[in-house]
Amino acid sequence: MLGNRPLPAPLRPRLQPGARGPAVVALGGGHGLAATLGALRHISDNLTAVVTVADDGGSSGRLRQELGVLPPGDLRMALSALCDDGEWGLTWRDVLQHRFDSDGPLNNHAVGNLLIVALWELLGDEVAGLDWVGRLLGVRGRVLPMAAVPLEIEATVVDASGQHTVRGQSRVAVTEGRVDHVELVPADPPACPEAVAAVDAADWVVLGPGSWYTSVIPHLMVPELAEALHTTPAHRALTLNLSPQTGETEGMTAADHVRTLHDHAPGFRLDVVVADPAAVEDLDDLADAAEATGAELLLRQVGIGDGSARHDSLRLAAAFRDAFEGVLGDVGRGPDGTTAR
Repeated sequence: MLGNRPLPAPLRPRLQPGARGPAVVALGGGHGLAATLGALRHISDNLTAVVTVADDGGSSGRLRQELGVLPPGDLRMALSALCDDGEWGLTWRDVLQHRFDSDGPLNNHAVGNLLIVALWELLGDEVAGLDWVGRLLGVRGRVLPMAAVPLEIEATVVDASGQHTVRGQSRVAVTEGRVDHVELVPADPPACPEAVAAVDAADWVVLGPGSWYTSVIPHLMVPELAEALHTTPAHRALTLNLSPQTGETEGMTAADHVRTLHDHAPGFRLDVVVADPAAVEDLDDLADAAEATGAELLLRQVGIGDGSARHDSLRLAAAFRDAFEGVLGDVGRGPDGTTAR
């Protein structure tokens, strides 16, 4: 019951026929996924965000540990990135993103995290809860978790003292040394069925940018989701970061990022690798790494103008539009960027 009323039926939002743009599934987490969604919303309303659920730090980590729920923070950020751009949507976005500042137990909790978890408890359904928050924000599209259970990241790290294991997303993100390999705990988690269905029905799948070992690669390690990503008829794009991340990918080149993804998922084929030329150390090396995955390299200036390592939503949108409209010469694509089946 919700108060003294029966619980509402779960929402299953679907866009009306003729919705603007191709069906795109964007996978990642945190600020990287938010950047992708901010760009994609310029060219499509038919968006699905599939979000990592391994966060164990901050407000999300505290709620996860105390209540045993999926970490809501990256899901909240994706919902905020897709909110309606009118006064209603932007106001509710700011409410979701607001963090308490106090000397008590509410300190640093995001309002949106609490709201999402409250809906999960009331509805008993994570996907339905996210759909209701999406409705509140006027989201066009959908936000889904990549797995149905909370996950942990376990990394094999090599440093001056040798090889050792680091466990937990927040620890892996700031680890010293070179990350050699990552695994999920549990190793065989159930995927979110709606996320698998979205990948199967997509015209384009977009991975990255973001924390490479903790937000990008994990999508290819959830068995049912990985199978869908390997077999979907959709085109696949990989968006590279604008700089290595201190700790997690420090010292890695752009080509190293592509090779690392390929090492963790050898059979995963790409169509396009999107990179900013200012963030590429060796163009030939990156082109070779992209070719090994079946992809062509799309070089576009996608960073903001001040030189900091942040993506500009309009520039990134233009790069995605070039890929979706067949600039690379892919066959079997219609004039609106959708896949001909």
